[in-house]
Amino acid sequence: MKKNIFIGIFTGILANALGILLYILIFSDKGIDATITKALAEGYLGKIISLGAVLNLVAFFIFIKKNQNYKARGVLLATISIAVVTAFLMFN
Repeated sequence: MKKNIFIGIFTGILANALGILLYILIFSDKGIDATITKALAEGYLGKIISLGAVLNLVAFFIFIKKNQNYKARGVLLATISIAVVTAFLMFN
């Protein structure tokens, strides 16, 4: 059970990172490092992280469809953790 939740958390974080990278590669004319640095300096890094979390929906529903509820629970925990980090970045 704990192993499956950890796999779900890892999948959620990985899906979020992939979503962030895809967003930067598609919509930014700068490199990854320059975009993240500029986003942090100008205060919109939390918005980019939130957009990256959209891929967590895909992972969540795949796990639900396959009846892997503990992995889906891990993705949900990762998404909640990402929301807390985003809230901290936006209000700090």
